[in-house]
Amino acid sequence: MKTPTLSDLKAFMAVAEQRSFRRAADLSGVTRSTLSHAIRTLEARLGVRLLHRTTRSVSLTAAGEQLLRRISPHLNGLALALEEAADAQGTLLGTLRINGGEEAIYLLLNTVVPEYQARYPGVELDLVVDGRLVDIVAEGFDAGLRLAEDVPADMVAVRFSEDVRFLAVASPDYLARHPAPATPDELANHHCIRQRLPSGRRYRWEFARHGQSMALDVPGTLTLNSSPLMVEAALNGLGIAYVPEMHARTALDDGRLVTVLEPWCPPIPGLCLWFPANRHMPASLRALIELIKEKRVSQSAGGQ
Repeated sequence: MKTPTLSDLKAFMAVAEQRSFRRAADLSGVTRSTLSHAIRTLEARLGVRLLHRTTRSVSLTAAGEQLLRRISPHLNGLALALEEAADAQGTLLGTLRINGGEEAIYLLLNTVVPEYQARYPGVELDLVVDGRLVDIVAEGFDAGLRLAEDVPADMVAVRFSEDVRFLAVASPDYLARHPAPATPDELANHHCIRQRLPSGRRYRWEFARHGQSMALDVPGTLTLNSSPLMVEAALNGLGIAYVPEMHARTALDDGRLVTVLEPWCPPIPGLCLWFPANRHMPASLRALIELIKEKRVSQSAGGQ
Protein backbone atom coordinates (compact mmCIF):
# COMPACT_ATOMS: atom_id res chain seq x y z
CA MET A 1 0.00 0.00 0.00
CA LYS A 2 1.35 3.42 -0.95
CA THR A 3 1.46 5.89 1.94
CA PRO A 4 -1.29 8.53 1.54
CA THR A 5 -0.16 12.12 1.12
CA LEU A 6 -0.83 14.75 3.76
CA SER A 7 -2.90 16.78 1.30
CA ASP A 8 -5.15 13.76 0.57
CA LEU A 9 -5.69 13.16 4.28
CA LYS A 10 -6.52 16.83 4.85
CA ALA A 11 -8.96 16.73 1.94
CA PHE A 12 -10.68 13.67 3.43
CA MET A 13 -10.92 15.28 6.87
CA ALA A 14 -12.42 18.46 5.41
CA VAL A 15 -15.12 16.57 3.50
CA ALA A 16 -15.77 14.17 6.40
CA GLU A 17 -16.22 16.98 8.92
CA GLN A 18 -18.46 19.08 6.67
CA ARG A 19 -20.36 16.12 5.16
CA SER A 20 -20.33 18.19 1.98
CA PHE A 21 -17.91 18.57 -0.91
CA ARG A 22 -19.23 22.08 -1.58
CA ARG A 23 -18.72 23.40 1.96
CA ALA A 24 -15.37 21.63 2.29
CA ALA A 25 -14.21 23.16 -1.01
CA ASP A 26 -15.34 26.63 0.08
CA LEU A 27 -13.50 26.32 3.38
CA SER A 28 -10.36 24.84 1.83
CA GLY A 29 -10.17 27.29 -1.04
CA VAL A 30 -10.05 24.56 -3.69
CA THR A 31 -12.50 23.20 -6.25
CA ARG A 32 -14.88 20.34 -5.58
CA SER A 33 -13.25 18.37 -8.39
CA THR A 34 -9.88 18.71 -6.63
CA LEU A 35 -11.35 17.32 -3.42
CA SER A 36 -13.13 14.54 -5.25
CA HIS A 37 -9.90 13.52 -7.00
CA ALA A 38 -8.05 13.53 -3.65
CA ILE A 39 -10.68 11.28 -2.03
CA ARG A 40 -10.64 8.83 -4.94
CA THR A 41 -6.83 8.69 -4.78
CA LEU A 42 -6.91 8.09 -1.02
CA GLU A 43 -9.51 5.33 -1.32
CA ALA A 44 -7.47 3.68 -4.08
CA ARG A 45 -4.31 3.74 -1.98
CA LEU A 46 -6.07 2.33 1.06
CA GLY A 47 -8.14 -0.13 -0.93
CA VAL A 48 -11.32 0.76 0.95
CA ARG A 49 -14.35 3.03 0.46
CA LEU A 50 -14.38 5.92 2.92
CA LEU A 51 -17.44 7.90 1.84
CA HIS A 52 -20.95 7.17 0.64
CA ARG A 53 -21.77 9.77 -2.01
CA THR A 54 -25.14 10.70 -3.47
CA THR A 55 -26.22 13.77 -5.44
CA ARG A 56 -27.63 15.23 -2.20
CA SER A 57 -25.47 14.00 0.66
CA VAL A 58 -22.14 12.64 1.86
CA SER A 59 -21.79 10.17 4.71
CA LEU A 60 -18.95 8.14 6.17
CA THR A 61 -18.54 4.40 5.85
CA ALA A 62 -17.43 2.48 8.93
CA ALA A 63 -13.86 2.62 7.63
CA GLY A 64 -14.23 6.35 7.05
CA GLU A 65 -15.50 6.91 10.59
CA GLN A 66 -12.52 5.01 12.01
CA LEU A 67 -10.00 6.87 9.85
CA LEU A 68 -11.43 10.26 10.75
CA ARG A 69 -11.36 9.40 14.45
CA ARG A 70 -7.69 8.36 14.27
CA ILE A 71 -6.25 11.13 12.06
CA SER A 72 -8.15 14.17 13.41
CA PRO A 73 -6.04 14.58 16.59
CA HIS A 74 -2.83 14.28 14.60
CA LEU A 75 -3.76 16.69 11.81
CA ASN A 76 -5.19 19.20 14.29
CA GLY A 77 -2.05 18.83 16.38
CA LEU A 78 0.12 19.45 13.34
CA ALA A 79 -1.82 22.60 12.47
CA LEU A 80 -1.46 23.79 16.06
CA ALA A 81 2.28 23.09 16.08
CA LEU A 82 2.80 25.08 12.87
CA GLU A 83 0.69 27.91 14.22
CA GLU A 84 2.65 28.01 17.48
CA ALA A 85 5.95 27.99 15.59
CA ALA A 86 4.85 30.99 13.55
CA ASP A 87 3.43 32.70 16.63
CA ALA A 88 6.73 32.24 18.48
CA GLN A 89 8.41 34.29 15.75
CA GLY A 90 5.76 37.00 16.05
CA THR A 91 4.22 36.07 12.70
CA LEU A 92 0.56 35.14 12.47
CA LEU A 93 -0.56 33.13 9.46
CA GLY A 94 -3.66 31.39 8.17
CA THR A 95 -7.30 32.29 7.65
CA LEU A 96 -9.67 33.71 10.26
CA ARG A 97 -13.34 33.12 9.35
CA ILE A 98 -16.02 35.20 11.05
CA ASN A 99 -19.78 35.10 10.46
CA GLY A 100 -22.04 38.01 11.34
CA GLY A 101 -24.96 40.18 10.41
CA GLU A 102 -24.54 43.03 7.95
CA GLU A 103 -24.41 45.76 10.59
CA ALA A 104 -21.91 43.79 12.70
CA ILE A 105 -19.50 43.16 9.81
CA TYR A 106 -19.85 46.78 8.70
CA LEU A 107 -18.83 47.98 12.16
CA LEU A 108 -15.93 45.51 12.33
CA LEU A 109 -14.65 46.78 8.97
CA ASN A 110 -14.74 50.38 10.11
CA THR A 111 -13.24 50.00 13.56
CA VAL A 112 -10.89 47.02 13.84
CA VAL A 113 -10.04 45.50 10.46
CA PRO A 114 -7.69 48.23 9.16
CA GLU A 115 -5.41 48.06 12.21
CA TYR A 116 -5.63 44.27 12.41
CA GLN A 117 -4.48 43.88 8.82
CA ALA A 118 -1.70 46.39 9.35
CA ARG A 119 -0.44 44.41 12.37
CA TYR A 120 -0.95 40.92 10.94
CA PRO A 121 -0.59 41.01 7.15
CA GLY A 122 -0.11 37.23 7.02
CA VAL A 123 -3.68 36.55 8.21
CA GLU A 124 -6.47 36.30 5.65
CA LEU A 125 -9.74 37.63 7.06
CA ASP A 126 -12.78 35.84 5.64
CA LEU A 127 -15.82 37.85 6.80
CA VAL A 128 -19.19 36.39 5.83
CA VAL A 129 -22.41 38.41 6.09
CA ASP A 130 -25.32 36.17 6.97
CA GLY A 131 -28.74 37.14 8.24
CA ARG A 132 -29.18 33.70 9.81
CA LEU A 133 -27.84 32.79 13.23
CA VAL A 134 -25.67 29.88 12.13
CA ASP A 135 -23.88 27.12 14.02
CA ILE A 136 -20.36 28.52 13.61
CA VAL A 137 -18.69 25.20 14.49
CA ALA A 138 -20.70 23.17 11.99
CA GLU A 139 -20.29 25.82 9.30
CA GLY A 140 -16.51 26.04 9.78
CA PHE A 141 -16.22 29.52 11.30
CA ASP A 142 -13.77 30.53 14.00
CA ALA A 143 -16.13 33.07 15.54
CA GLY A 144 -19.45 34.85 15.16
CA LEU A 145 -20.41 38.49 15.61
CA ARG A 146 -23.96 39.16 16.86
CA LEU A 147 -26.02 41.14 19.33
CA ALA A 148 -25.41 39.91 22.87
CA GLU A 149 -28.99 38.65 23.17
CA ASP A 150 -28.42 36.32 20.19
CA VAL A 151 -25.23 34.63 21.45
CA PRO A 152 -25.84 30.95 22.34
CA ALA A 153 -25.57 30.27 26.07
CA ASP A 154 -22.79 27.70 25.69
CA MET A 155 -20.45 30.11 23.88
CA VAL A 156 -17.81 32.54 25.16
CA ALA A 157 -18.71 36.15 24.35
CA VAL A 158 -16.40 39.17 24.19
CA ARG A 159 -18.11 42.57 24.14
CA PHE A 160 -17.40 44.31 20.85
CA SER A 161 -19.58 47.44 20.79
CA GLU A 162 -21.37 49.80 23.10
CA ASP A 163 -25.11 49.43 23.57
CA VAL A 164 -27.09 49.87 20.35
CA ARG A 165 -30.50 51.27 19.50
CA PHE A 166 -33.10 50.61 16.86
CA LEU A 167 -34.90 53.82 15.93
CA ALA A 168 -38.19 54.56 14.19
CA VAL A 169 -37.43 57.24 11.59
CA ALA A 170 -39.30 59.14 8.91
CA SER A 171 -38.76 62.10 6.60
CA PRO A 172 -40.09 65.58 7.51
CA ASP A 173 -42.13 65.43 4.28
CA TYR A 174 -43.87 62.23 5.38
CA LEU A 175 -44.60 63.62 8.86
CA ALA A 176 -46.02 66.79 7.34
CA ARG A 177 -48.64 64.58 5.69
CA HIS A 178 -49.02 62.10 8.56
CA PRO A 179 -48.71 63.45 12.13
CA ALA A 180 -46.08 61.58 14.15
CA PRO A 181 -47.35 58.73 16.34
CA ALA A 182 -47.24 59.36 20.10
CA THR A 183 -47.34 55.67 21.05
CA PRO A 184 -46.49 52.45 19.19
CA ASP A 185 -50.20 51.62 18.93
CA GLU A 186 -50.65 54.64 16.66
CA LEU A 187 -48.41 53.01 14.04
CA ALA A 188 -51.61 51.27 12.95
CA ASN A 189 -52.54 54.57 11.26
CA HIS A 190 -49.25 54.89 9.37
CA HIS A 191 -47.40 53.51 6.37
CA CYS A 192 -44.61 51.39 7.84
CA ILE A 193 -41.64 50.09 5.88
CA ARG A 194 -41.49 46.49 7.02
CA GLN A 195 -38.51 44.15 7.12
CA ARG A 196 -38.29 40.57 5.86
CA LEU A 197 -35.92 38.40 7.90
CA PRO A 198 -33.70 35.70 6.33
CA SER A 199 -36.03 33.08 7.79
CA GLY A 200 -38.80 34.47 5.59
CA ARG A 201 -40.92 35.91 8.38
CA ARG A 202 -41.44 39.64 8.89
CA TYR A 203 -39.66 41.38 11.75
CA ARG A 204 -41.92 42.53 14.58
CA TRP A 205 -40.98 46.02 15.78
CA GLU A 206 -39.95 45.89 19.44
CA PHE A 207 -40.55 48.81 21.82
CA ALA A 208 -40.15 49.29 25.58
CA ARG A 209 -40.84 52.03 28.12
CA HIS A 210 -41.27 52.16 31.89
CA GLY A 211 -41.08 48.37 32.12
CA GLN A 212 -43.70 47.91 29.41
CA SER A 213 -42.60 46.15 26.24
CA MET A 214 -44.39 45.23 23.04
CA ALA A 215 -43.67 43.66 19.66
CA LEU A 216 -45.82 44.79 16.75
CA ASP A 217 -46.42 43.39 13.28
CA VAL A 218 -46.84 46.86 11.83
CA PRO A 219 -48.98 47.65 8.77
CA GLY A 220 -47.45 48.62 5.44
CA THR A 221 -47.39 47.92 1.73
CA LEU A 222 -43.60 47.93 1.32
CA THR A 223 -41.34 45.18 2.71
CA LEU A 224 -37.54 45.13 2.32
CA ASN A 225 -34.78 42.87 3.62
CA SER A 226 -32.01 45.48 3.95
CA SER A 227 -31.64 48.21 6.58
CA PRO A 228 -29.87 50.64 4.20
CA LEU A 229 -32.71 50.21 1.69
CA MET A 230 -35.25 50.82 4.45
CA VAL A 231 -33.47 54.09 5.27
CA GLU A 232 -33.55 55.00 1.57
CA ALA A 233 -37.29 54.32 1.44
CA ALA A 234 -37.85 56.52 4.48
CA LEU A 235 -35.78 59.30 2.88
CA ASN A 236 -38.10 59.09 -0.12
CA GLY A 237 -41.09 59.75 2.13
CA LEU A 238 -42.54 56.26 1.78
CA GLY A 239 -43.24 55.79 5.48
CA ILE A 240 -41.70 55.04 8.89
CA ALA A 241 -38.73 52.66 9.07
CA TYR A 242 -37.36 50.89 12.13
CA VAL A 243 -33.61 50.45 11.69
CA PRO A 244 -30.31 50.29 13.60
CA GLU A 245 -29.25 53.82 14.53
CA MET A 246 -25.93 53.49 12.71
CA HIS A 247 -27.71 53.33 9.34
CA ALA A 248 -29.84 56.40 9.96
CA ARG A 249 -27.35 58.54 11.89
CA THR A 250 -26.08 60.62 8.96
CA ALA A 251 -29.58 61.41 7.71
CA LEU A 252 -30.70 62.25 11.24
CA ASP A 253 -27.77 64.60 11.79
CA ASP A 254 -28.44 66.56 8.61
CA GLY A 255 -32.21 66.69 9.14
CA ARG A 256 -33.28 64.51 6.23
CA LEU A 257 -34.81 62.11 8.74
CA VAL A 258 -36.28 62.61 12.20
CA THR A 259 -37.04 60.11 14.94
CA VAL A 260 -40.50 59.21 16.16
CA LEU A 261 -41.35 57.25 19.31
CA GLU A 262 -37.79 57.81 20.59
CA PRO A 263 -38.77 57.35 24.29
CA TRP A 264 -39.94 53.86 23.28
CA CYS A 265 -36.55 52.97 21.74
CA PRO A 266 -34.16 52.26 24.64
CA PRO A 267 -30.64 50.95 24.05
CA ILE A 268 -30.03 47.21 24.14
CA PRO A 269 -26.79 45.29 24.86
CA GLY A 270 -24.47 45.67 21.89
CA LEU A 271 -22.49 43.33 19.70
CA CYS A 272 -20.32 40.47 20.92
CA LEU A 273 -17.65 38.37 19.26
CA TRP A 274 -18.40 34.79 20.27
CA PHE A 275 -16.69 31.43 19.91
CA PRO A 276 -16.78 27.92 21.43
CA ALA A 277 -15.14 27.45 24.82
CA ASN A 278 -14.10 23.85 24.29
CA ARG A 279 -12.07 24.31 21.11
CA HIS A 280 -8.50 25.45 20.59
CA MET A 281 -8.41 29.19 19.91
CA PRO A 282 -6.31 30.12 16.87
CA ALA A 283 -3.62 32.69 17.54
CA SER A 284 -5.20 34.89 14.88
CA LEU A 285 -8.50 34.95 16.81
CA ARG A 286 -6.71 35.61 20.08
CA ALA A 287 -4.96 38.59 18.46
CA LEU A 288 -8.30 39.94 17.21
CA ILE A 289 -9.82 39.68 20.69
CA GLU A 290 -6.87 41.54 22.21
CA LEU A 291 -7.23 44.31 19.63
CA ILE A 292 -10.97 44.60 20.30
CA LYS A 293 -10.24 44.94 24.02
CA GLU A 294 -7.60 47.58 23.31
CA LYS A 295 -10.08 49.57 21.24
CA ARG A 296 -12.74 49.38 23.94
CA VAL A 297 -10.31 50.47 26.67
CA SER A 298 -9.15 53.36 24.48
CA GLN A 299 -12.74 54.45 23.79
CA SER A 300 -13.62 54.28 27.49
CA ALA A 301 -10.57 56.34 28.44
CA GLY A 302 -11.37 58.89 25.76
CA GLY A 303 -14.89 59.28 27.07
CA GLN A 304 -13.84 60.11 30.64
